[in-house]
Amino acid sequence: MTDAPIRAAFARAKVEGRAAFVPYIMAGYPDAATSVALARALAEAGADVIELGVPFSDPLADGATIQHAGQRALEGGMTLAGTIAVARAVTEATQVPLVLMGYYNPFLRMGLAQACQAAAAAGVRGLIIPDLPAEEAEPLIAAARPHGITPIFLVTPTSPAARITQVTQAAQAAASGFIYAVSLSGVTGARAALAQDLPDFLARVRAQAGEIPIAVGFGVATPAHAAQIARMADGVVVASALINAFDAAPIGTGLAAVGHLARELRAAALLAP
Repeated sequence: MTDAPIRAAFARAKVEGRAAFVPYIMAGYPDAATSVALARALAEAGADVIELGVPFSDPLADGATIQHAGQRALEGGMTLAGTIAVARAVTEATQVPLVLMGYYNPFLRMGLAQACQAAAAAGVRGLIIPDLPAEEAEPLIAAARPHGITPIFLVTPTSPAARITQVTQAAQAAASGFIYAVSLSGVTGARAALAQDLPDFLARVRAQAGEIPIAVGFGVATPAHAAQIARMADGVVVASALINAFDAAPIGTGLAAVGHLARELRAAALLAP
């Protein structure tokens, strides 16, 4: 089995003349019930795939916004098991494919086979593990494959040609739903502008990705960014900007604010004519 629902979501977006919209939320932020409501709001706003963050105590790839959300979630008692429960609650309300994004340690502690089995039962179709190199991912791939879940690997602007080859080959072997192209060197977080070398970087990845879709994340914050990325890639990943929108909204209006921004981002992600 493969994560066909993720590939199908990207294919539907392409038929509709746009890049796939892939928003991120942190499970348990600001609490478990609200994170479920946020995921459902994103699905209603047209999300094609939803990334559900697993909070971790040492999130090396995350910027201030996601670090804050993760810390708040941990303080509220959120765990990998709790994140899977959030995923199950989201799946009960929507058919949007879910991807867990988190660090490797919680999955190892639960046990890879147990974690993948539980995640699949909750509707999870993919895993993004930023601190798991492609060349060390075979145990996870093997544990996830029987449950229809595959890892999604990251490439960065500083990845040399040999590294891009290694990652794209691993993604092809694992039938990954997409390749996650990190738009900049550094951690997550909304930015004012996209990196100037992004087109060249994505062209290098595209040359080796084959049929696997490419989604761009890290620093993507505005509809203008989504429009730029749609001219170069198959998907747009937005994280910190959505959390910031929730935090900045007046009390009681956070869900509406996130839904509004999500609709703007999705609408902007039109393919180049």
